[in-house]
Amino acid sequence: MDQIKIENLRIYAHHGVYAEENEKGQNFYINAVLETDVRKAGVMDDLGLSTNYGEVCLFMERFLTEHTYQLIETAAQRTAEEALLAFPLVRRITLEIRKPEAPIPLPFESVSVQVTRGWKKAYLACGSNMGEREAYLNAAVTALRQDPRCRVLRVSDWMSTTPYGTVEQDDFLNGAIAIETLYTPQELLERIHEIESENGRERKIHWGPRTLDLDILLYEDCVLYTEDLKIPHADMQNRDFVLAPLAQIAPYEIHPVLHQSVMRLYQEVMRHGEAHVL
Repeated sequence: MDQIKIENLRIYAHHGVYAEENEKGQNFYINAVLETDVRKAGVMDDLGLSTNYGEVCLFMERFLTEHTYQLIETAAQRTAEEALLAFPLVRRITLEIRKPEAPIPLPFESVSVQVTRGWKKAYLACGSNMGEREAYLNAAVTALRQDPRCRVLRVSDWMSTTPYGTVEQDDFLNGAIAIETLYTPQELLERIHEIESENGRERKIHWGPRTLDLDILLYEDCVLYTEDLKIPHADMQNRDFVLAPLAQIAPYEIHPVLHQSVMRLYQEVMRHGEAHVL
């Protein structure tokens, strides 16, 4: 990925733990690396096809002077995220905030915090078998589209499927959604749980009926196993109702543990697994 670099941008702002820092203010120095594709802008010699680094500097100066934070960790996090939202061609940003006038009673040159933030691709499974099933699935897509920290890239067809597991219940509508997001995996899990709750989801019976079910299938090449979150989804390779819609929007995405494409996994479950897609 190409880079645009901003070095030692000086901004007078009011950030610090102590009241004197918030009232008096001090100089901060900003270093930023913007990762973006500048090839088309370079070939066409057209600034409109690139990210205007002057506008980025003015944006960061305005943001850091209009807000006050106790921690430069917070200032760096918020500034990086807001810059990614404001400049859509930037895929990732590494932002350092230096504080040479920090209240440290020892000789030093400066202290700084550096963060790297960027858009991550993720795939979600969605399903519903209660009430207006299609309306619930569409509501989930709308909620993701309205979230500034998510970009909906593709949505599969909604597919009718029979229930998975031993619980007697109505048939499902299932689908898959491709997104880019600024959320970490855990934050994304919390966000989709919020969307489920907004649509009346109640967690009473394991694998039971639900108005809306959202699961993280893949998140970049992340492999994560915690008590409440497993990525890749632990059983996706055995579920045709997950793989069929996912193969429709991401057939060549590679499972980071099994090292097989989504299409290959779907073909295998079609040959040897349970059939649930109607």
